[in-house]
Formats: sequence, C-alpha cells, structure tokens
Amino acid sequence: MNKKKKNSNKKHRKNLARLKAIKHASLKKAKKKPIIKTDAVEKVVEKEKPAAKKTAAKKTAAKKTATKKTAAKKASTKKTKK
Repeated sequence: MNKKKKNSNKKHRKNLARLKAIKHASLKKAKKKPIIKTDAVEKVVEKEKPAAKKTAAKKTAAKKTATKKTAAKKASTKKTKK
C-alpha cells in the first residue's frame, strides 16, 4: 500500500512540474502588456474636477395678496320695446 502512495505522489509531482513548465513557456512567448503609470492618471483627474460650485439660493416668490374680482356687469338680456 505504501508503494502505491509513493508512486502516485511521484506521478502527481511530475505532472505539476510539467504543467508549470508549459505555463512558464507560454508566459515567456506572450507579449508584455504596456504599463500605465498611475501618477499621470491622477494628475489628469485632478485637472478635470472643477472647483466646488456654490448653488444659488432659490428665491421664493413673494406671496401676492388675493385680489377680489368684481363681478362683470351683465349686459341686459331683456329687450326693451319702443
């Protein structure tokens, strides 16, 4: 039983080493990504932010006093005979 475990462990380690070698070779062939400097990005962000604007205070409309409407004079509907 001990021999089986020993053999399986060897195979497992060999397999891991093989996969690691393949991954390493693949990464070596891959193109390097351009490195973006974070300092430049931070400066741009600072320039774009405008100064804090003060919001204009909303003026409430002055309340108008209620004006009474005078009743319109109705034209006489009765026709006078002459």
